[in-house]
Amino acid sequence: MKFKITKEALQNGLQDVIQVVGSRAALPILSNVLIQASKGKIRMTTTDLDVGVSSEIEAEVEVEGSTTLPVKKLSSIIGALPASDVEIAVDSKNIASIMSGPSFFKIMGLSDSEFPSLPTFEDSKEFKIQQATLKNALKKTSYAISTDETRYVLNGIFMSFHDQKLTLVATDGRRLGLVENDLEYPEAQDGDIIIPTKAVSELQRQLGDSDDVLLQLKDNQICFTLGSKYIVSKLIEGSYPNYKQVIPGQAQERLEIDRTVLLDTTKRVSLLASEKSNSIKIEFRQGEISLSANTPDVGESSESIPLDYTGKEFAIAFNPDFLMAPLRNIDSPTINFDFIDEMSPGVIRTGSDFLYVLMPMRVTN
Repeated sequence: MKFKITKEALQNGLQDVIQVVGSRAALPILSNVLIQASKGKIRMTTTDLDVGVSSEIEAEVEVEGSTTLPVKKLSSIIGALPASDVEIAVDSKNIASIMSGPSFFKIMGLSDSEFPSLPTFEDSKEFKIQQATLKNALKKTSYAISTDETRYVLNGIFMSFHDQKLTLVATDGRRLGLVENDLEYPEAQDGDIIIPTKAVSELQRQLGDSDDVLLQLKDNQICFTLGSKYIVSKLIEGSYPNYKQVIPGQAQERLEIDRTVLLDTTKRVSLLASEKSNSIKIEFRQGEISLSANTPDVGESSESIPLDYTGKEFAIAFNPDFLMAPLRNIDSPTINFDFIDEMSPGVIRTGSDFLYVLMPMRVTN
């Protein structure tokens, strides 16, 4: 195999696939990138057996062929090259010679026959989604994914296709983010899936703001195709909890608040929140809400936000990090904050497509 390519194109291609490779691969071949050269293009693929990523870039292919090379070492070498043009030649023993300007490197590869094949998706269920829509939905929900490995079904994004709508949900049991979008697809393709965290992270990295992403489902596997790139992942098996049960009913109080003001105020007040309890208290008073935090032996903080509030006076406490998370990831200038009482979850809403349920903490006087 032999091809010529620009340093920038090769760097970009490697960056598309390198994140899947962990620092401790279960097998030596999983530390390598599969490189296939043919018809004026090279395709690079990596996998950890759960998630696989593949990207195709243009190159001047002199001799077609394929091999696998250690991806992190290759990326380091390409990044350090002094010239803009790179020539890579691989012999029959999978030894790669890399030449660029006055620089020469030789690295040992492994046969492509050892590289695990990614699944194929003939006769699969297919959905087309705007990349910007999916990117936005993942941004608004993925921060709420659980990291508790004992509740494995929560270690990903729940994706539901029903009634010509695509619903994305993430929860860790203390908060829940939900986004719903209209989506046209055949009614027979209704169903639910859970996409694992690693695939979600990789997808967020690759999604752009234009064009569509093709989503294919088959045999507990999913494939996202974005132009010349695709991401393949196993799905999480199991039943996702009934998330609708934790969404409170009719709100007793609704506040319309400037998102940035609430975010900045929470950020300031939480500077003196106790590391142990990590909570801030929100007190509702006529014409304002007051946020406060108190840590014995350290100090306290408080700040008021003027609001057109005329309801009952009460107090509720939240984890400030959980309160700030959706405020950082939505772009609406204002939010609606719904409450029932000091013991019930608070709900942040923007429009009709997003809601965030936040469980309260114990209020201390």
